[in-house]
Amino acid sequence: MKKCKMRRINLYFVLLFIGGIGCKKMLEESNPSAITIENYFQTASQAEASINGIYPMLQTFANTTGRAGEMVWASIEMPVGHSNTQIVYNSDLINHRSASFDPVFRILWQAFYKGIANANVAIERIPMVEMSEIRKKSLLGEARFLRAFYYYYLVRLYGDIPLIAETITFSSFNLYPERSPIEKIYDLIITDLKEAEMSGLPPVDRTGRVSLGAVKSLLASVYLTMAGHPLNKGAEFFKLAADKAEEVIDSNWYNLFTDYKHLHDRAHKNQEEFILQAQYLAGVQSSNITQYITPAGKNISSLGRGWGSIIPRNEFLESYETNDKRAKEGQFYFTKYSQWGNPTIIEEFGGFALYKFWLEEAAGPNGDVVEDQNWTLLRLPEVILIYAEASNEVNGPTQKAYQQINLIRSRAELSPLEDLTKDEFREAIWRERYHELSFENKAYFDIQRTHMAFNLGNRKFEDIFSFENESGVTFNQQYLLWPIPQSEIDANSKLSQNLGW
Repeated sequence: MKKCKMRRINLYFVLLFIGGIGCKKMLEESNPSAITIENYFQTASQAEASINGIYPMLQTFANTTGRAGEMVWASIEMPVGHSNTQIVYNSDLINHRSASFDPVFRILWQAFYKGIANANVAIERIPMVEMSEIRKKSLLGEARFLRAFYYYYLVRLYGDIPLIAETITFSSFNLYPERSPIEKIYDLIITDLKEAEMSGLPPVDRTGRVSLGAVKSLLASVYLTMAGHPLNKGAEFFKLAADKAEEVIDSNWYNLFTDYKHLHDRAHKNQEEFILQAQYLAGVQSSNITQYITPAGKNISSLGRGWGSIIPRNEFLESYETNDKRAKEGQFYFTKYSQWGNPTIIEEFGGFALYKFWLEEAAGPNGDVVEDQNWTLLRLPEVILIYAEASNEVNGPTQKAYQQINLIRSRAELSPLEDLTKDEFREAIWRERYHELSFENKAYFDIQRTHMAFNLGNRKFEDIFSFENESGVTFNQQYLLWPIPQSEIDANSKLSQNLGW
């Protein structure tokens, strides 16, 4: 799309993925043959295409920022303190010394608001299309889920944010919106997800599209978050989270993998325990995950230079229970690998790397140099742990909660949990979240909602405002949120900056 020579508005103008529409055409005087929002939505295939244009923003997590070695999902992990890095920008995040103009803060904001803009157009225009009412309702369910998903990340990362739920053009009153209270954002998220839940989506989708299982799983996560900080909705929302997660569990739509390697091979994309993934396909869209987790200076990949963007700290691996299968070589992590071109030579890393994201088919000895591993957004273990945590807050440890969390522990070859107090069970669940969902963009949000940090030394949880983590950093209010991108504040004087930035 060509750039318009005018004041840049990063958020709010509609950027619909329809071929042939560019800035120039949108700003031309009346042209009856031009494609516009008003005349585009005429057929079912056009409605389908508009929904397809909302999905690509899910790939933002595995996008690079334009600075060497910096990737969005890794940036979300850095403030937690459980990883090292060979990239200076990531080091700034680990040590809580980033600046509001750093590109990672802008890239996610802009991408997700673009997704929201596309969803808004679809939600407004699809109802007017002559097509199957059943299919129409399903498409609207996808759009509402995706809008809710993008808002869910934005509100947790940036706090009070602009609430845009309608199509915005250059003449719109809300072209330069103010920040809306967090609770209003969550109101829209819940409304959208409840609408999506009733839209006739298939229970499971194995192609990467939104399903009823994804809707219920995200809704459970939203309720769990709302029960904690900053909204502190408490018991009522823990109950809502437990009930919604239980619906997913009892449906038997998903099953745990029997082999951890299935988390990162091509054959099992979108299968079994995967509820929703961002999609990558050879020849269409490549991810950079394998290259970015490869230790820098180690000749182990057909993909070439590794970046060492995110390196699990030794202390984090040591926090796993003795004999936990996930912490063993070649499961979630690895410390060595055969040298590229010389498979008899083993390269020692001198530390750990994330094998759970390593795509063997692309980077291994017979690798085809096609980085197309998916990025996981929701999987069954998270839903199980949401259920265990939320139900414990309501009823204390129950037989079903034990049974569910012990499925995860059994796969990790650990003994079952039993006979714990409510407080003990809560911490056991939190530890399981850190270990099972490690480096999947869950830990930072757990810190936000619980205000507790995982002390890797004693495997206990400490108040974030008084605990110095293994990276030598103590959280302050500033790093509970990302900064509003400085470029957005420059473009919209109604936007204010988050505390401390």
